[in-house]
Amino acid sequence: MPQQASRAIAPAQGKLGVMLVGLGAVSTTFIAGVENVRRGSAQPIGSLSQLATIRLGKRTDKRAPKIKDFVPLADLQDLVFAAWDPIPDDAYTAARKAGVLEPQHLEPIADFLKGIRPLPAAFDQNYVKRLQGTNVKRAKTKRELAEQLREDIRRFKQTAGVDRVVIVWCASTEVFITPGPAHQTLTAFEKAMEQNDPAIAPSMLYAWAALMENVPFANGAPNLCVDIPALMKLAEDRQVAIGGKDFKTGQTMMKTVLAPAFKARMLGLAGWYSTNILGNRDGEVLDDPESFKTKEESKLGVLEYILQPESYPELYGNVFHKVRINYYPPRGDNKEGWDNIDIFGWLGYPMQIKVDFLCRDSILAAPIVLDLALFFDLAQRAGLAGVQEWLSFYFKSPQTAPGLYPEHDLFIQQTKLKNTLRWLMGEEQITHLGVEYYEYGAH
Repeated sequence: MPQQASRAIAPAQGKLGVMLVGLGAVSTTFIAGVENVRRGSAQPIGSLSQLATIRLGKRTDKRAPKIKDFVPLADLQDLVFAAWDPIPDDAYTAARKAGVLEPQHLEPIADFLKGIRPLPAAFDQNYVKRLQGTNVKRAKTKRELAEQLREDIRRFKQTAGVDRVVIVWCASTEVFITPGPAHQTLTAFEKAMEQNDPAIAPSMLYAWAALMENVPFANGAPNLCVDIPALMKLAEDRQVAIGGKDFKTGQTMMKTVLAPAFKARMLGLAGWYSTNILGNRDGEVLDDPESFKTKEESKLGVLEYILQPESYPELYGNVFHKVRINYYPPRGDNKEGWDNIDIFGWLGYPMQIKVDFLCRDSILAAPIVLDLALFFDLAQRAGLAGVQEWLSFYFKSPQTAPGLYPEHDLFIQQTKLKNTLRWLMGEEQITHLGVEYYEYGAH
């Protein structure tokens, strides 16, 4: 089969600025982790961009380079960090308070972390009721706040000497917002910003500012944020990469592994009860019912899209799916996700599966932030504008083109990601058909 032409990709020259919204547990774990890896004192475990290989051509060709050696990604040495946060703690202090990393991963890089101080945040307690902040921007209108964010991006590029910037939302879950008139067109959106319309959440201000500065934006929380017609159209018009939403870390990652297995074997599902206990800032925020509603919507959608009850009513037409999140301060960042799964098999006989995932939320999220920063930068340099559905692998509630249902199956998502990389580089897609190995005369 002749090779297709590779896509024109601008080289990853110079420094890549990674601006993080939020300098809490996830962001500090990500930054400290990258710095430990850069100094040779740790491995980037959990990062596809750094450790995963990608098969090229036939199995018999034995070509499987690492992704980072196959596509032109920014080098870890070229990453420069900045963040916004309503709490004024520097990255070292914030990391100590988060309690995720042990001293051996913080003390040797303490000076580096202390040098990262958060910019004042565009913060409004009405959207995150359990947090209070003193390091916040002041303005008469939301439009003015967003313009201040644009100025932050421009100043960071200049003072840090970075050539390109990506922004990743690593902050808290906002209260639940349904799409409305203010979200439909850019004209309506900007007018709503000027009128301080409550439909315009702080996360939307960051997204708008990023797009207006031609900076790719990845949303790691379940907030509506960039997933609205006005900003999706703006991203396409300005040729900027966007995507989200909500990092797929612990319990939902397990759902996107197990649910496809049930469907693959045509095993029925009667009910799936999921509960979580966690401390840290995330747990405190989600203790507010309005923020929990946003997270709940993100977690609940997974099963329906994977199992397709309309196609398999006898197996999945009457599933009871319950998700609970409970704030439990002693657990800190070490979340426990417990699942009780009631399935049924041949002749309807019931069976049960229990999963108790004692996970470290920020440890799972940090490599996701790294991969998203690098892959969104790649997408931007390759001219891939708008929603980056090929990066659904990293999100609980992936954005898609309007009218398209999201693909949640982790393995389909992984195939899509790797095939997109093959397509970018002019390599043929891998379908796993494999008939060529068994046709007469193939050997």
